[in-house]
Amino acid sequence: MDRSTPRGSSPREEEGSADQPYAHKGLTYPFGRRAPEAGERIEVAPGIGWARLPVPGSLKHVNVWLLDDGQDGAVVDTGLDIPPCREAWDTLLATALAGRRISRVIVTHFHPDHLGLAGWLTSRFASPLLMTREEWLFARMLTADVREAPPAEAVAYWRAAGWPEERIEAERAKGWGRFFAMVSPVPVSFVRIREGDVLRIGDRSWRIFTGNGHSPEHACLIDEAGGLMIAGDQVLPRITSNISLSLSEPEGDPLGDWLSSIAKLRTLPDTLLVLPSHGDPFTGLHARLDALDAGHRDRLDALHERLAEPQRAVDCFPVLFGRKIDDNSLGLATGEAMAHLRHLEVTGRAARDVRDGVHWFSQAGSA
Repeated sequence: MDRSTPRGSSPREEEGSADQPYAHKGLTYPFGRRAPEAGERIEVAPGIGWARLPVPGSLKHVNVWLLDDGQDGAVVDTGLDIPPCREAWDTLLATALAGRRISRVIVTHFHPDHLGLAGWLTSRFASPLLMTREEWLFARMLTADVREAPPAEAVAYWRAAGWPEERIEAERAKGWGRFFAMVSPVPVSFVRIREGDVLRIGDRSWRIFTGNGHSPEHACLIDEAGGLMIAGDQVLPRITSNISLSLSEPEGDPLGDWLSSIAKLRTLPDTLLVLPSHGDPFTGLHARLDALDAGHRDRLDALHERLAEPQRAVDCFPVLFGRKIDDNSLGLATGEAMAHLRHLEVTGRAARDVRDGVHWFSQAGSA
């Protein structure tokens, strides 16, 4: 079912009724608090539909975008390969997309809530999968890497972060390759998209704009003429995308890549309507970028102060998160802490000392 959006009303600096635009922390939400139910489509601009799929845990949902493509429809992102998402797609295909073929499946990045049903949709409609090369390769690698026990590199990573041995053993018992369980088979062939490419979809032209840090080659779609940005996880309105030091590249600097991507995103017009993967469509791109940048830099400064005494990644959770980290969030929290510590090391503000496989970080010159 489509729902139109009221226009012409001024946003208020508060959360008013569901139909009214409002402003919050420098951002304006033109659709108020309205959001699509599972299996529903809201039109956010001519020929652009917003649908929402359920995600377990704190995220609760992922947004997907339905783009008119002549008589057909293209989709951007697909949700997890879980029954509630398949059911939501079945409803969309029977109602909002009834009688229309999915012409293209575009995936912003390889994370399962974005990629999960791409293979299912491309197989169902014999349509191509469009992704950047690095994201597709990561997806193919992860779905192929299924084994009974974690690799030695994973155990070394957990030990380096300061996990206790009993927690490492509990993780070992889970096996390896859980990514595979959340995604339908990733197509062997794909259509590569890259920075600067222009996709003509229906009456709109979308320029591919790539970012890094959250994932290796994340694709955003920019329609300058229409004033729209499909942002994926590269810009979210209320939460900060996870930036983790990956097991695949333990000497990388994903936070440095993320901060560079923020600077690159500032070259885009501030007037764009941003269509994020989590949360609601908003305007105020530059204000959000400023907040994201400042948030990470503030945490880096606080972390640097903490390193007056040597710290492991697990010792840094209080200063980075300000809340208790349970077993369900330990992996993400560890990756984020390691990314921040690694950036301090790369920028010369911290030094690393390895003792019995555990990485201890301290202020540079104080180790």
